[in-house]
This record gives sequence, C-alpha cells and structure tokens, in this order.
Amino acid sequence: MPALPPPPAPEVEVVVVHPPRLAPLGGEAAFSTIQLGPEILQTAPRLDDALKNAPGVSLFRRTGSGAANPTTQGLSLRAIAPSGAGRALVTLDGAPQNDPFGGWVIWSALPAEGLDGATIVRGAGAGPYGAGALTGVVALQERGTVDGLAAASASAGERDSYRLVAVGGGPGVLVTAERSGTEGYYAVRGPRKGAVDQRLKLDDASLAMRVQHDFDGVQAAVRLAGFQVRQGAGLIGARSEASGASATLTLAQPASQGVGGWRLQGWIRGSDLQNSSVAVAANRATTTPASNEYRTPAVGYGLNAAVQGKTANIAWEVGTDVRLADGTDHERFRFLSGVFTRDREAGGKTLVAGVYLETALDQGPWIVTGGVRLDRSRAYDAVRRERDTATGAITLNQSFANRADTTPTGRVGVRYALSDSVYLRSAAYAGFRPPTLNELHRPFRVGNDITESNPTLKPETLQGIEAGMGGDGAIHWGATLFYNQLNDPITNVTIGVGPGTFPLAGFVPAGGTLRQRQNAGQIDAWGVEADSSGAINPTIGWRAAFAYTHAEIHGGSRVPQLTGLRPAQTPRWTVTGGLDVHPTDAITVSGDLRYESLRFDDDLNSRRLSAGLNLDAKAAWRFRPETELYVAVDNLADKDLEVGQTADGVESFAAPRTFRVGVTYRR
Repeated sequence: MPALPPPPAPEVEVVVVHPPRLAPLGGEAAFSTIQLGPEILQTAPRLDDALKNAPGVSLFRRTGSGAANPTTQGLSLRAIAPSGAGRALVTLDGAPQNDPFGGWVIWSALPAEGLDGATIVRGAGAGPYGAGALTGVVALQERGTVDGLAAASASAGERDSYRLVAVGGGPGVLVTAERSGTEGYYAVRGPRKGAVDQRLKLDDASLAMRVQHDFDGVQAAVRLAGFQVRQGAGLIGARSEASGASATLTLAQPASQGVGGWRLQGWIRGSDLQNSSVAVAANRATTTPASNEYRTPAVGYGLNAAVQGKTANIAWEVGTDVRLADGTDHERFRFLSGVFTRDREAGGKTLVAGVYLETALDQGPWIVTGGVRLDRSRAYDAVRRERDTATGAITLNQSFANRADTTPTGRVGVRYALSDSVYLRSAAYAGFRPPTLNELHRPFRVGNDITESNPTLKPETLQGIEAGMGGDGAIHWGATLFYNQLNDPITNVTIGVGPGTFPLAGFVPAGGTLRQRQNAGQIDAWGVEADSSGAINPTIGWRAAFAYTHAEIHGGSRVPQLTGLRPAQTPRWTVTGGLDVHPTDAITVSGDLRYESLRFDDDLNSRRLSAGLNLDAKAAWRFRPETELYVAVDNLADKDLEVGQTADGVESFAAPRTFRVGVTYRR
C-alpha cells in the first residue's frame, strides 16, 4: 500500500498591528504628493539618501547624513532655499522628528527597515501639520507589529564600513535597533589635501520600542527612542557628537471604516550636541582650536489633538497643536596661549500654538480640499552671557526683548479626473516657519568661517500656487508647475572678511568670512517638477524624474548686495533616473543616476560648486521569498562631487566609489 502524502503545512495567519492613526481625509491628492513604499525607502543605506530620489527633496548640502555634521541635516522640499535647519516638517505617525534646538533631523535614528512608507507633500504649506511645514512635509509611517523577526539588514563595505539593523517583536510590541560605523573618507583630496585633513569617521546607534494595546476601541501606543551619533569633521581636532531620546504617547479612536474618530498625542524630545571646531593654517599643515561647544542641552515637548467627521459628502478635521522648546548653547572660545579664555552660554525658549480646520470633498471626478489655520509663536527668555574662564568675571551680559507673532495660513486644492487614468489639479497655499533656537542664539564656526546668531529673527512665511496633471495607466506620470514667494528667509549673510576683528565674533583669520543669520528680504522661485515610471517589458522597469527651480533673492534695503543672486545651496536642475532588470525571478540588477547642476556655497555666489553626476548600481539575489543577498557600488564612476569650498578655494568632496555587500530580510 503506497504511503500517504504528508498533510499540508498549516497556514499561519500573520497579524499586523499598525500604530494608532486617523484615516486621511483624501484631499492630499490635490497637491503635489509622492507616496514612497518600504521597497523605495530601502534602496539606499540611509533614509535621507533614499528620499533624495524624489524630485525636489534635498538636505542643506550635498553631503548625506553618513558624513555631514548633524547641524546641516535639515530637509527642504523644492530648491527654493535649502537650510541647515530644514524648511520641511518631518513627522513619524504625527509626532515631529525635527530637533528641538536646531530643526535638523537625525536620520540614523530613523532606519528605513522600521518604516512602512512615507508621504511627501511638496509646497502645500502648513495645513494640518503646523509650524515648520514651510515647503511641505514628509510624513513617515512606522511599520506594524508582527510576531517574531519582521525585518533585518546586515552589510559591510570599504573603509571598514558596516551597518546592522533588526526589527521585530510580538503582538503589540515593535523594537527597532540600528548600529553603523565607518572609518570614512577624506573630504579634501588631491593637491590641496594637507596634514590637517582626516577621514570623516562615523559611529552611530539608535534604539526604539513601541508598545500598544486596544482598550475597548481606544487604541493606545507608547513609543520610546534614543540615538547617539559620533562623527569626525575631517580636520585634526574637530568632531561632533549628537545624542537624544524621545517619548510619544498616542491615543486614538478611529472610525471603523473611512473618516471619523479622534486622536490625542503628546510627545517630548531631548537632545544634546557637542561640537568642536578649529582654525586651519594657510598651508593646511596645522590646526588651532577655535571653539569647543561642550554642551547644548535642549528639550522640546508638545501636544496635538484632532477630531474627524463627515457631513454630507464633506470630510472634515478640526485640530490643535502646541510645541515648546528650551535650549542653551554652552561653548568655550577665544583660544590664546594654549587655553580657551572665554566661556559662553546663549539660549532661550520658543513656543508655537495653533488651531486648524481642514475639509475635503471627494465627489465623482472632483476632489476639492481646503483648510485654514492660525498660529501664535513666541521667542522669549533669551540670554547671552560670556565669562573669563580664568577669573569667572562676566565680560558680556545681554538679554533681548521677547517677540511674539500671529500668523494665519491656509491652503486650497482642486483635482479633476479627465478619465480613470488622467487628472488635472491646482492648488494655492501659505505656510510659515519660526526661527529655531539654533538660529536665534548659537554662533558657530566651520574652519575659518564664523557665523553669528541673531535673537531678533522673525518667522519665515511662504505663499505659493501650482498646477499639474498626471496619469496612472501603464505608465505612471505627473508634472507640476509652481510659483513660490518666500518672505523674510533666514539666511547666513556675509558681513565681514578676514583677517580682522569684529564686534561679538572677535578675530576672523585670513581666508575666513564672518556671516550673521538675517531675514534677507524675499525670494521668488518658479519651477517645474515631473516624474514617471513604467515597464519596457515584464523583466525591465524604469523610472525618471526632474526638478527645475529658478530662485532669485530680492534683498531690498536690508541686504541690497544679495539682490539678483541665487540663494546659497540652490541648484537649478536635479535629474534622477533608474532601471531595474530581472533576468530571472530571483535576480535583480538595478542602477540609479542623479545629476545636479551647479550651486553656490555662499550667499554672495562667489564659491561655485560644480555640477555633479552620480551613478549607483546594485545586483541582488532573492534566494528565499523574504531574504535577499546583494552587492552594491555607490558612485560607480568614482566622480568627485563637490560639496563645499572655503574662501581661499579649498574644495571638499562627497564619498568616492564604495563597494558594499549585504543581506536583507523583510516580511
């Protein structure tokens, strides 16, 4: 008698528990919106590098978070005027991720393996998102909990680089852990490289845990997270260290289907920054300590609440949010006879509170959305004290008047479907961003360049209009034409050139520049952005995108020397493209190309950063449904992408060609 076949393996149901969220109203489709899934977010080792594949998304400088100082990692949308603080709001399931002191984002604290996706809304103003969403918002969604290991990644590469990530847990529990490091590369290369130049080393780690439970229909979640980033600055004696922790409590009762319910969220973020800088000799043979920012403790905390409903065919959301920040910079400076002779503390507090109403109508071929909000912002309790380190005597004691502003903003958008696959849309919007504690109070130094703070800064405001069309057939495509006006942009304005001695800043050496943060008149920007993707055949897929922005400063009587110039770090053209080839079901070969036109490293457009082209390639073998082994080459052509330039013409560059091998797991 033949043996009976073995019984079929039992089917195991995978239960995924997502963080507490309210359903979107549906109006985002009327704006310039990009949805990125986890497969896109994991195309690069770091989240900020993956986001830059979307047209118009950029950090302040070309250097990614794997080598850039934390203070330059603010995200901006559209090349209107990038900023170290960032002119876009980054949230994780509703909670702001921007640093409470500086507005930048610590990207290593947000591993892509722990995310389900990202919604990028370009140029849509504040809307329901609040302060900071000046040029748009990047709304990240954390992945749901599953039982066991949910995702993992391990890779190693040249220059002793490595990265390890694990995501897992159990019912109602998600833990995400990340660790990475590298011996780094030399930013200054070629004949100008000197004895002072060192590798841009990196050592970082992050850990996050979310615990959630359903209490008779009320979803509750607590998320705790922490990070630490240690970096070399590329010069002997210069380095930085950023650390912090956060906690978020979310309560929500969403509707069982569609729009409706309520959400209440409270959060707190603490951070600290240590940063040392040096003065560089003209022959790049020696450095001299210039400043030691030994502590920058800051805490931010806030509350947001929303109630949703539907009246007839109109979905609506009413909400409020409050954010407070308190931080102080502690720094030693004025290095004489082998010691720092001055000690500075400078800081203050900020508060912003707002209320909003957002509505959306989805009726047949029409989507109509609109919203208004009103915010009150304050900067107060500002102080700057400087002491003689030897005697303790106070050499400077300044306090500044409190400042308060009331800012109304709003947005409206319309989308009309010409067919099932083609649509037209248009939008108008306004947004604002109050200055950060960093911009108000923290002077800083990079090499021989010194930038002074400005406690009298007022909020930036932006008004814009746009129109676009797109399609979702066999080829996905979209194009947008926009015009934005940015008023009172906070800009690092040149006010002196070394060698020389200046009030507050003191001595600026030869080859150095003195700048101060100022509200620099107005920036007018118009442009076009487009993206498309499709498949040549079942084995070959492609994607392409570009963004063109013409931005010009009108300095007025405040900064007339900037009139007619382009904002610093603003390229006109950004073009990206990619190709995925599947010779078999298990093998994928892909390439990603990114071109960026020239930009300027300074406000006076005197430090020109050449156009650059970068090609990344990857070959992957999926030997199990959830597991992939890959070989990747970043900067395959080994191009020198210029990322910075000093006043005396010393150029620094992004990473050279880098080989990586790794394995990923996701279910």
